[in-house]
Amino acid sequence: MMGGIDPDSEVSAAAEVWDAHAFKVISAAALAVVTTGTIVFHFLEDWSWVDSLYFSVVAVTTVGFGDLVPTTDAAKLFTVAYVIAGIAVLGLFLNERLRRGQHRRRAKVERRRDERDDG
Repeated sequence: MMGGIDPDSEVSAAAEVWDAHAFKVISAAALAVVTTGTIVFHFLEDWSWVDSLYFSVVAVTTVGFGDLVPTTDAAKLFTVAYVIAGIAVLGLFLNERLRRGQHRRRAKVERRRDERDDG
């Protein structure tokens, strides 16, 4: 213990704060990625807002239908960085979503077990 502060309790407190807000933060990051892609593609490729949004989602989810493709060098370079960053953020989002679902299922099983033990 340094200076009366327990490092383990600080880490534990930080983890609890992160757990409480992780989904909101990661969701905001995922929304920011799609929004950024939409805006950039709209201006770099002169696509409509709908086409830009569509391409942003298709690219970051790695679906890649191929009906829209970047044509300018700037858009191609942006797409490389966008896809790498977007896949990472989308992976975080899906991981957090699945983790929260698993936590809820475990809590539900524990509640049922407690109700059964009490009854």
